[in-house]
Amino acid sequence: MPLTFDLPLEALKQYKGVNPRPMDFDAFWDNGIKEMRSLDAQVEMIPAEFQVAGVECYDMYFRGVGGARIHCKLLRPASITEPCPLILMFHGYSCDSSDWSNKLGYVAQGFIVAAMDCRGQGGLSEDPGGVQGNTLNGHIVRGLTDALAGNPQKLLFQQIFLDTAQLAGIMMEMPEVDEERVYATGASQGGGLTVACAALEPRIKRAAPVYPFLSDYQRVWEMDYAKDAYTELKEYFRHFDPQHKKEEAIFEQLGYIDIQHLAERIQAKVLWSIGLMDTVCPPSTQYAAFNKVKSQKKMAIFPDFRHEELPGLNDQIMLFFLD
Repeated sequence: MPLTFDLPLEALKQYKGVNPRPMDFDAFWDNGIKEMRSLDAQVEMIPAEFQVAGVECYDMYFRGVGGARIHCKLLRPASITEPCPLILMFHGYSCDSSDWSNKLGYVAQGFIVAAMDCRGQGGLSEDPGGVQGNTLNGHIVRGLTDALAGNPQKLLFQQIFLDTAQLAGIMMEMPEVDEERVYATGASQGGGLTVACAALEPRIKRAAPVYPFLSDYQRVWEMDYAKDAYTELKEYFRHFDPQHKKEEAIFEQLGYIDIQHLAERIQAKVLWSIGLMDTVCPPSTQYAAFNKVKSQKKMAIFPDFRHEELPGLNDQIMLFFLD
């Protein structure tokens, strides 16, 4: 096995992360979940323009925290005689829930599929805004200035993480969904959201994150890999703390939305996939979270691959959910 640009594989398997965990982390998320569960979701189901034989397709909307209207693509078998398993799908950073047609394979296997558009990104979900500081580029730092002033609930990824859990809860209440067979998957940002969703909604049974984003921010910066998807970390320092006088406080606030600190809440069975040459989401940042998962877990390792398509992985994930 080749050496990675990061830590050796044996060291990765022991790595626990460096980004600080806020003292009130659990209370922060417990309060967020409580707020999310108190909402009137105002679910809307609108038949989609895309329709094919044997499948019902809907544009589904619900109201999330902060009043955002969240959009999801919902697909289900046209003839349902008993509750179906459910797949929750989450997309990559800045993207959207993708085409209807690439979800039909799961529907053909009897699954209901719900694919969420992240607020403020490439799909149809809303971002109500209302924060201080830069919003030109970057959701990691969205609301960070407010967090430093004592209001971490303004962190956009707190809201997006809660959207994933709210979606899971909404779907589990539908009579056509078998709540004992609810699964989640996604790559990059979608992998991070898969981890967050499984952590915040413990009824999820299986999770398949693929090279997840949003983990161990301080490690990314220390490695000088605050580029590509993480470039906003460096930009935030350049614009708002050029001498790093607030560095410790900044990373502590980012700790609220660091999936490595949520990972220990997961109860689902986990299939995690990683490319050891991934310079976008470095392996150590992923292992920081994976090593904190306490439930049954497996790491699918692709030694020669970066942040790219991993051959055969989609088949592995489908079989993982069908098992």
